[in-house]
Amino acid sequence: MEILMQLVDFILHIDKHLDVIMRDYGVWTYVILFVIVFCETGLVVTPFLPGDSLLFAAGALASRGALDVNTMAALLIIAAIIGDTVNYHIGYYLGPKVLSSPDSRIFKKQYLDRTQRFYEKYGGKTIVLARFVPIVRTFAPFLAGVGRMRYSYFVTYNILGAILWVAIFAYAGFFFGEIPAVKRNFTLVILAIIIISVLPIAFEYIKARKEAKNQPA
Repeated sequence: MEILMQLVDFILHIDKHLDVIMRDYGVWTYVILFVIVFCETGLVVTPFLPGDSLLFAAGALASRGALDVNTMAALLIIAAIIGDTVNYHIGYYLGPKVLSSPDSRIFKKQYLDRTQRFYEKYGGKTIVLARFVPIVRTFAPFLAGVGRMRYSYFVTYNILGAILWVAIFAYAGFFFGEIPAVKRNFTLVILAIIIISVLPIAFEYIKARKEAKNQPA
């Protein structure tokens, strides 16, 4: 529980935590951000790590001159591409074994079900669209590997999605993060980003519940 509370605090006050990281680690902050983005996109066991909010806060930090926004964006795009690529190969080679017991403490079948619905609705574009949806973002490349999606097809969407995702949030933070109203209410802005990000999941969940109720017994 304590670890969970620390994670929630880190996400809600991510701007302050990034300030501390920058002060303590300097240029190594680039590496720390790279690792977080890689793990959040590349490992099915870490879907809880911050994504959208981290990019926005890092962009805001860069606007103060603490980081070079272009260098940061380039590195995090690479991290996101590598993360999805690793996740794809995990799904490709280990997926059948993992799926044989999908309800472990860290691997929830409900996450797979949500992502599967995205694939059914959007097809290959899921790799791009999933970048903007927490949890689905982590499991989409994994399921692409499980489903043996053609790798050249996957890579195209992977690169496009990574560029759009990182650029939109990082540069939004860079250009808007230091606006006085945003700076004063940064926690509320982060909450808004999180809520907007999870709305597709909520809509899909409500839709699935309604469809299940309407099905004949």
